[in-house]
Amino acid sequence: MLLGKSVRLERIFNRNTGRTIIVPMDHGVTVGPIYGLLDLPGTVNKVAEGGANAVLMHKGLPRCTHRGYGKDVGLIVHLSASTSIATLPNAKSLVGTVEDALRLGADAVSVHVNLGDETERYMLEDLGKVTSRAVEWGMPVLAMMYARGPKVQNEFDPAIIAHCARVGMELGADVVKVNYTGDMDSFAYVCEACCVPLVIAGGPKMDSDRALVEMVHDSVKAGGAGLSMGRNVFQHARPDLLVAALHGVVHSEWTVDKAMAVLEAN
Repeated sequence: MLLGKSVRLERIFNRNTGRTIIVPMDHGVTVGPIYGLLDLPGTVNKVAEGGANAVLMHKGLPRCTHRGYGKDVGLIVHLSASTSIATLPNAKSLVGTVEDALRLGADAVSVHVNLGDETERYMLEDLGKVTSRAVEWGMPVLAMMYARGPKVQNEFDPAIIAHCARVGMELGADVVKVNYTGDMDSFAYVCEACCVPLVIAGGPKMDSDRALVEMVHDSVKAGGAGLSMGRNVFQHARPDLLVAALHGVVHSEWTVDKAMAVLEAN
């Protein structure tokens, strides 16, 4: 692996555990300025203080979120986008380049692909172009891989998720983000089928902290490399405490009960 890529990966992955806590904040393009993403520097500060390894956002946000204070946190620049009001909301288009991310001081870039969508071929082409370009610069690529389309009956089907992971890996991603399958055995199968780190998505906002912590705990035990969760983190009443609890699970092998004690004590 190129030295530059190794250095950048160490900014978004804990070098001792090989795992990561990523907090995406790219939702403003998709659904608008939602709760938790209005005071951007404050939100970044809270997740950084809690122990997040990286935040993820579109290229226009670093100018709003660069704090100049507090704990450091890695930066992943998201290169693809669509909006919820579009005719084809699952059709992602490239809106940035690897060079854009480099100029912003980013540690990685990310691309979103929805397998099964009518425009899948274009998203796959975009991912392939980005991973090829990223190799030239030693820039890590995170592929967000989902199955969303008319032929997809269950996007949480382990076989479907394994397929998503495999596509991201085979097209050159250094890290792949997928849905959690729902249980450790089936997620272990997904991890075995992918030779690069897998992180799990958070999905819709969850009502139970314990359910969220258990999902992260079980995914790591099954071989996952951590998480990439947005709304379940930045819309939490105490994002700093939630990230601290998840940090213990991901990086220090905490039990679910030990992590919950951090949340329930405050």
